[in-house]
Amino acid sequence: MRSRVSRRRRIWMAAGVGAMCGAALVGVLVGPAAMHPVDIMAELVDRLVPFTHVESGLSERQAAILWNLRVPRVVLGGMVGAMLAVAGASYQGAFRNPLADPYLLGVAAGAGLGATLAFAYVPGVTGLVPVAAFLGALLGVGIAYALGRSRDPRRAATSLILSGVAVASFMTALQIFVQQQHSDTLRQVYGWILGRLTTAGWSEVLQVLPYVAVSLAALLLAGHLLDVISVGDEEAETLGVNTKRVRLVIVGLASLGTAAAVAVSGLIGFVGIIVPHTIRLVAGSSYRSILPLSVLFGAAFLILTDLAARTVVSPAELPIGVVTALIGAPFFAVVLRSSGEGT
Repeated sequence: MRSRVSRRRRIWMAAGVGAMCGAALVGVLVGPAAMHPVDIMAELVDRLVPFTHVESGLSERQAAILWNLRVPRVVLGGMVGAMLAVAGASYQGAFRNPLADPYLLGVAAGAGLGATLAFAYVPGVTGLVPVAAFLGALLGVGIAYALGRSRDPRRAATSLILSGVAVASFMTALQIFVQQQHSDTLRQVYGWILGRLTTAGWSEVLQVLPYVAVSLAALLLAGHLLDVISVGDEEAETLGVNTKRVRLVIVGLASLGTAAAVAVSGLIGFVGIIVPHTIRLVAGSSYRSILPLSVLFGAAFLILTDLAARTVVSPAELPIGVVTALIGAPFFAVVLRSSGEGT
């Protein structure tokens, strides 16, 4: 039985790697600038494969577009998608709530408020934006968690989601108020508030990389702890797991990564619900499988979503948050119904 589970996990990991690499390749090959796919492939081989030299045929301008705009956009999309998917899975495991999501629990709204305050009151200090977003994210999820605590276990999940929606609405209202008071930052704030990767460059990748790398690495190591918590707090305590401390650390790590992602990509919702739930359906309920697969399929999902956002109405571009909402809202309704929270 164990060998069968292990074999199944390896198969899905291979599928995830293939999906992520395939999505990244398509994201690099497709774009508004006219470049032949064969020339792009030759350029990629020339730059990425050691000890090879291939003449790509790309002009200097085309090569600059490829390496300074298109490739970093795909890399950033993969990082943000992986982070949001893993954060969603981590929240669901920590709260034992299938509806938990960075967007719904007030984390994204809190991070957005923090980033807006940084844009408005400390303009030009871009390195401060992730820090302000992180503090806002912790504040948002902390308030939602405090308000959503219920003495009745049967109502705990619903209370948490409702409190998260209330906190998110309140923080969004504060964010709009700040924007109105500092209209000079409206364009900069609205550039990411609807979700976008249009201005992605290597500087933004480097800005978010430390936060996402630390968060993902730590959360992946915590997969076995989430499996223990999933059986219930009392049972976990008997196994020597301090559930309150573990839950606090996991929420903090997920909030850190989400805050960094939101700071550079905007409020992209539903990724943390769509990806982990799909993985549960096909690959099992163990978080030791869900978390690494969420990294791979989350990255692939957001890369392809971004590709759709920039090609569906080309030469115009849809906000990526709109595309994920169009996919995620019906998906959320199905999850809500199947989990029994809607009755």
